[in-house]
Amino acid sequence: MTRFLLDTNAAADCIFRRKGVDERVRQMRLAGHKIGIAIPVLAELLAGIECSATRDRNLEILERHVGLFRIWPFTTEAAKEYGRLYATLRRCGRPMQTMDILIAAIALSLGNCTVVTTDSDFSAIPGLTIENWSV
Repeated sequence: MTRFLLDTNAAADCIFRRKGVDERVRQMRLAGHKIGIAIPVLAELLAGIECSATRDRNLEILERHVGLFRIWPFTTEAAKEYGRLYATLRRCGRPMQTMDILIAAIALSLGNCTVVTTDSDFSAIPGLTIENWSV
């Protein structure tokens, strides 16, 4: 059993049934894997919805589908991972958005967790496994 943490783009593709991500999520669940999002992903989804022209409709869709995912919190262990990642990336001159570091830190703190994303920035995170489920 593997945990899959969907990044914001993958979670949105799943919720709004784009790029085949929703079908891949279904297949992985049937295979016994755990699918979730992190609190920073939920925050980014909500921020995007607040800025959208169809806010009410999109909020309703999110609320209807968010229960499909495990919600993984930002824990003390994730905070330690964040500090380590931030320092590592800074030392090697690799800037990255804070939210992406938070998401990576949560995934690493969970152990045996793969981040599902289309964002190539995650490949700079040492020890992080990533997959792209977009077709």
